[in-house]
Amino acid sequence: LIPDEYGIHSMYPNPFNPVININYGMPENNVMVIKVYDISGKEIQTLLSNYQIAGFHSITWNATSYPSGIYLVQMLSGVFLQTQKILLVK
Repeated sequence: LIPDEYGIHSMYPNPFNPVININYGMPENNVMVIKVYDISGKEIQTLLSNYQIAGFHSITWNATSYPSGIYLVQMLSGVFLQTQKILLVK
């Protein structure tokens, strides 16, 4: 299956402790970058930065070494950019 558009389809569980699953889709082959930022906008980790084929994909973030709080997950591919909020509760 190939999605019609780029996008983060789900992030679960949210709130999470300490592992979250991020499901996303890409309608075409492209370079995908997924990064995590703290609430102040400081980049704290790059989860993915490579070429991927079109389709639905999943990645996991283990936030064991980070404090509780609000984080931002950003997905970037070509001209597409999406940011979503997640909550880490320890």
